Amino acid sequence: MRFRPLPVRSTVRLRRPVDIWHKPALSAVVALGVPDLVLFGLGRLDLVLYTSAGAMCALYAHGLPYAARARTLPWVVLGMVASVAVALTAASLITSAAVLVVLASLVAAVHKMVCDATRIGPPGNLILTFIAASAFFVPQRPAEVLPHTGLALATGAFAWLVCMAPALVRPQGPERIATARALEAAAGLLRARADAGAEAGMEAEAAPPAGPPEPAGVAHARHATAAAVNAAWHALFLVPARTPEKAAARAGLERLLVRAESALGGVPRDAKAEAGRFGDWARELRSGRPLPEVTLTATEAAELAGAAWEFGVALEPGMDLRQPNATTAASQVSCVPCVSSAPAASCVSRGAEESGGDRRGRGTDVRGLRRPAPGRPRGFRAAVGQLRPGSPLLPIGARVAVGCVLAGWASLAAGVGHPYWAVVTAASIYQANTTLSWQRAFQRTLGNLLGLLLFTALLPLIHIGAGVMIALALACQLGAEAMISRNYWLGSVCVTPMALLLTQFGRPLPAGTLIADRWLDTVVGAAVGLVCCVLVTNRRAADRIDLALERVAEAEAAASRLLAAGPGARSGAPNVTRYEVQSGRSGANTVDRVNGTGWADGPVGVAEATGVRDAGWEREAEWVGWAHEAGWARDRLGGALVELREAAEVAAGEWWQRALPEERITRAEQQGHRTLAVLVRRLAAPALAA
Repeated sequence: MRFRPLPVRSTVRLRRPVDIWHKPALSAVVALGVPDLVLFGLGRLDLVLYTSAGAMCALYAHGLPYAARARTLPWVVLGMVASVAVALTAASLITSAAVLVVLASLVAAVHKMVCDATRIGPPGNLILTFIAASAFFVPQRPAEVLPHTGLALATGAFAWLVCMAPALVRPQGPERIATARALEAAAGLLRARADAGAEAGMEAEAAPPAGPPEPAGVAHARHATAAAVNAAWHALFLVPARTPEKAAARAGLERLLVRAESALGGVPRDAKAEAGRFGDWARELRSGRPLPEVTLTATEAAELAGAAWEFGVALEPGMDLRQPNATTAASQVSCVPCVSSAPAASCVSRGAEESGGDRRGRGTDVRGLRRPAPGRPRGFRAAVGQLRPGSPLLPIGARVAVGCVLAGWASLAAGVGHPYWAVVTAASIYQANTTLSWQRAFQRTLGNLLGLLLFTALLPLIHIGAGVMIALALACQLGAEAMISRNYWLGSVCVTPMALLLTQFGRPLPAGTLIADRWLDTVVGAAVGLVCCVLVTNRRAADRIDLALERVAEAEAAASRLLAAGPGARSGAPNVTRYEVQSGRSGANTVDRVNGTGWADGPVGVAEATGVRDAGWEREAEWVGWAHEAGWARDRLGGALVELREAAEVAAGEWWQRALPEERITRAEQQGHRTLAVLVRRLAAPALAA
């Protein structure tokens, strides 16, 4: 076991704002503002808490494509409504504040575990817990529970409409942004390699494990690129393509993403020029302009075509392709040799023409688009699996429950009139590990103190009237979303007065009492919550590393087997041992046989690789199938490496933890990224000879 010191520096450092902060901000302002104005006109601002419950759901799911967002937001709304219903029912039946604190704490623990298991994204469990905990302490009669819950449900439906409205203007906006992020990360990786003097990144992959590690900036950029590419693929997998137009749009984004992914392989292009090209493409995607034309290699196009030939469908929307049978599959596939210097969408099958297929788009099967690698649970099954016995989320849930109960009871003992603020504060500080929880506690305390000063300064405006209060609450909501991605404490400066304003709508209190209660609850909740976080350690964080290491090893071994069975092995070219793969015996004048192709660095080696492919893979359909399997292997390995890095960072932040296998982690990441780079280079090799 070893103890890890908690950091005291860099806690208040400001970051760059998230690129889409304005989307949830504006959605929340509209979703909150319209019901508030209606209530203002009706003279029923005492109902603001219930309408805010549903309206706050507009903050969620803005990183998802619209089809997935349409499915996800109803679950968020139902979760919010169910939490409010439980809270209001308890408030109408239970008079003991201590019992209500326990119930609110249990609901907060459920919010934390479910949000982490589903990876719903910002703002996570915080909004759900804030609304539900507040509802536990609102005076309520049993007859009022149903209509108040109905208000939350109605405004939740309105929030769904607000969040889906941008689809009418930019239906591909979220997936375009995800692809743009991957391109920008890939451009950063190429620049980092160029700045490190890596000559387009080829030396980094050729370095042996025992050699000097790659520069920290390159390693960070590599992990960031792998994570961005992995996230972008997940986003594209959520995009349905039920029409030729939608299929064409998704296919264009897939080509851009495949090109961005080539940066992980250190493809020997001009790094600076390629980085600039990626940046230009990213700006075009964000601006809403037509998709840029992208040149793919023969193998990259073959990978995207693999799904098409698996189902016997056309890669280009508008081309009709009938299902090939076992005897004619090889003869029908003619798209691979013709695409080494053409966009993938221009691949046209002779089979379509010979079978009488037309070009009017009838019978187009969009299953030809790339699909996620099989074998991993997704959706509801994946979320349930995250909550299985032994899950690392269970200690986090225990932290939240115990910390919130003790914080709420301490607030009651101190005579504070709003114990749910202490519960919310304790729930908000619990992050993935002790280090992050410590930082969040400090940030929340600092932000709430400054927020109380801001609320005090706004008191003269607040006293003008309810209309001004609504305007101030909406302005605080907008400011919170604008600043919270830069640092949590900065966003809390706006969140605090907004929370106080919502309280004033229902039951106005003297400003002095309100400020004193908020400050005391913040200090009590942060202190008690942090003590519980330190005492209830997540000892299972290291177990997650062991599981992640196993997944990386399995994915890397599967990718190596696929490379060993590649075109070079089938053509009779000499193979190499595992030792040669790990030692990276490839250079400017030597043949890199790590993928079985006899590919040397440079144009000569690439031409040799292409010749070996052409000589060894006489059946083009078999080549397309191999490229398809290689894409799946790359997905599995890339995802496993991202999970390993995440698990390592979480475990490293626990202050009381068994010694981490840092050497194993480093070795697994180096070997995994090396194999991933070889796989990407193997898929990109033909373009270099073109």
